[in-house]
Amino acid sequence: MAPSFYDPSATTVCVMDASPHLGFNLVNRLLQRGYTVHASVQDHAGEEQFRGISADSHKLKIFRSDPFDYHSIIDALKGCSGLFYNFEPPQDQPNYDEYMADVEVRAAHNVLEACAQTETIQKVVFTSSATAVVWREDRKSLELDLDERHWSDVNLCRKFKLWQGMSKTLAEKTAWALAMDRGVNMVSINGGLLMDDDLSITTPYLRGAAEMYEDGVFVTVDMEFLVDAHICVFEDVSSYGRYLCFNHIINTHHDAIHLARKLTPSAPNSMPQRSLFNSDEDKRFIEQRISNKKLNKLMVDFEA
Repeated sequence: MAPSFYDPSATTVCVMDASPHLGFNLVNRLLQRGYTVHASVQDHAGEEQFRGISADSHKLKIFRSDPFDYHSIIDALKGCSGLFYNFEPPQDQPNYDEYMADVEVRAAHNVLEACAQTETIQKVVFTSSATAVVWREDRKSLELDLDERHWSDVNLCRKFKLWQGMSKTLAEKTAWALAMDRGVNMVSINGGLLMDDDLSITTPYLRGAAEMYEDGVFVTVDMEFLVDAHICVFEDVSSYGRYLCFNHIINTHHDAIHLARKLTPSAPNSMPQRSLFNSDEDKRFIEQRISNKKLNKLMVDFEA
């Protein structure tokens, strides 16, 4: 629940990048809650999707911003008290590879530096990933469940070509270092696999899916829950640090097959689960080894 003195109708926030499904849904929900929104997009195509989304044209402003163009970021942030930041790979380099980490780190650095220079910014909600948490050599021997206190091992990610995990870990660490150095109030949302309409077998999060499944840490999140989590941590003045965000875990044979068929609907029934999960006719229930208690506790009283 937002604090009693909190008035969204008097608050202007920025969503960057607003083009992908998460950004678009955040913009829509924030407008519904009474916010004025600066929607930052990278190209003209991103602008078109917002036509008619707001009944009040003064409540939504579209900005063409490039995360590698510091001045365009500053323009989008002017007058905003908060930023919801979600990295979207550039169109000329859409796939995660060993070079994407440098790109994502540079973007995070530019955005956090711009926030530090924008006097009105009170809080930054930084969208990260559970892949910045789960990839550790000791993940099978830990006595406690993995949670937001843990970080993925960059060297492990590099060794096994877990490029998204490496990129998200380095970018989030860069953001945290800069936020602490510049005094920026930041929280991060480390989301599970987003169960969105455009989910496909090529989604970078899925590299290492079999290992995550076997380790009991393969978590997913619905769009509605993910959006609510972002807004909750922004509005709640007590929020701090990192928040693992998921509302389902893939830890049974049935779950694995269901997801595999969703990812590869045209493939024979016996193929997807073998290639993704190595779980041929496996009936085990795999114990969950990851916790989102911190976020759930915060969201108990949140009014969506």
